Amino acid sequence: MATFEEARRLVIGNVSPRGAECVGILESLGRVLAQDVTAPWDIPLCDNSAMDGYALRATDCQPPASLPITGYVAAGSTAAVALEPGCAVKIMTGGPLPAGADAVVPFEDAEECAGRVCLKAAPTFHNHIRFRGEDVSRGEVVIPAGTVIRSPEISMLASCGHAVVPVVSRPRVAVLSTGDELVEIGEPLLPGQVVNSNGMSLAAAVKHCGAIPVLLGIARDTRASHFEKMTAGLEADALITSAGVSAGERDLVREVLLELGVQPVFTRVDMGPGGPTCFGLSKGAPVFCLPGNPVASLIVFEELVRPALLRMMGHRRVFRPTLRARLQEDINKRPGKLKFLRVRLESAGGERLAYSAGAQNTGILTTSVHANALALLPAERTSFAKGEEVEVHLLSGSEEMLVMPEET
Repeated sequence: MATFEEARRLVIGNVSPRGAECVGILESLGRVLAQDVTAPWDIPLCDNSAMDGYALRATDCQPPASLPITGYVAAGSTAAVALEPGCAVKIMTGGPLPAGADAVVPFEDAEECAGRVCLKAAPTFHNHIRFRGEDVSRGEVVIPAGTVIRSPEISMLASCGHAVVPVVSRPRVAVLSTGDELVEIGEPLLPGQVVNSNGMSLAAAVKHCGAIPVLLGIARDTRASHFEKMTAGLEADALITSAGVSAGERDLVREVLLELGVQPVFTRVDMGPGGPTCFGLSKGAPVFCLPGNPVASLIVFEELVRPALLRMMGHRRVFRPTLRARLQEDINKRPGKLKFLRVRLESAGGERLAYSAGAQNTGILTTSVHANALALLPAERTSFAKGEEVEVHLLSGSEEMLVMPEET
C-alpha cells in the first residue's frame, strides 16, 4: 500500500507535459504557453502622449505662459507634425508626439481661448509622455513558456500581433463506469439500480481542469464488456475507471487491465475515502482506477488525478494550496489511514474556521455539495479537539478562501 504522499509522487513522476498545438488567441485562455513569446516591435511603437492635452516645450512654459496652438494630433494619426518654438499642439491620448515637443500639459491644467493655451503651472520635462519601447523592446521575451494565459497575457499577445498561440495540448481522458447496477440518465430506474453519476461527475471534473473528457458509458460485469470498453479507453491519452477495484467476485477492472498490458504502479493508498485506488501505465499513458463510491471517486480525482492532468497540460503548480484552519467540533476517526474530512471553511476574527459539512459517511453526497475544502487528518491519530489547527485543501471554486476578508 502506498502512502498518500508516495502516491502523489508516483503519479506526478510518471506523467509529463504533452506536445504543443496552435490555437486562436481566445482559445488560449487558461492554457499553458508552449513557447516563449517575443515582441516583434517596440511597445509603444513611437513616443506618444499619455493624456489629452497640449504638446509643447517645457522651456517655453514659464508662467504666465500663453502659447499659440498651431496643430492637432489625434490618436492613431500617422502624419508627421512638428512643433515650432514658443507654440503648442493640441494632442489626444496616444497621439504621436510632435517633433521638438518634450512635455504634455493635460487639458485640466490649462485654459484655451482664441486659439491660444494659457498654462496654470509650468510642466516638468517629459511630463505625460510615453516613450518608444518604454514597456517592451523589440525581441524581448514578453511571456515565457510555461505561463498560464490569463486576460493580461491575452492583451500582450494581441499587442504583439499574435492571433494564433502555441499552447500545450490538452489530453483526451476516457471515463468509464463499471457495474450491472448502473443505468444512464433518463433510463427507467428500478429497485437496486443507481444512476451512473460517476460518469458525469468525473467527466465534469476532467473538463473543469481543462482536459477533454471522452465518455465510454458503462462496462457491464462481464470480462467481454470490460475488455471491449477498456480497449477503447486505452486509445485515449489517459483512462479513468470507477468501481470494480475491490475484492468482490465481479470486480474485474484490475484483472482485465493486466491482460491488456497495463503495468500497475500501486494498487492501494492509505487514504480514506479512496483506499482501493489503483494507478498504472499503458504505454506511458496514465490509468486511474477509482472506487465506485461517488464521494470517494471525486476526492481521489481531486487529490491524485487532477494534478496529473494539469501536469500533462504543462502546469507547474498542480496541487491546490494547503491552508490551516481551526476545527469547530471534536472529530474522531479510526487509525491507519489519512482521512479526508469534508468541511465548510469560513473566516472570522482573522482565522479560518473549519465546520463539518455534514455526515461523513461516503454514501452521503449532499455533504460534498456543501463542502468547499477537505481537512487532512493524519493517519496515526484518532481524535482531534475543537479549536485544533489542521491542514486543509481547497476544493474547486473556493479560491476566495485564499485571502480572508480581514486580510483584504
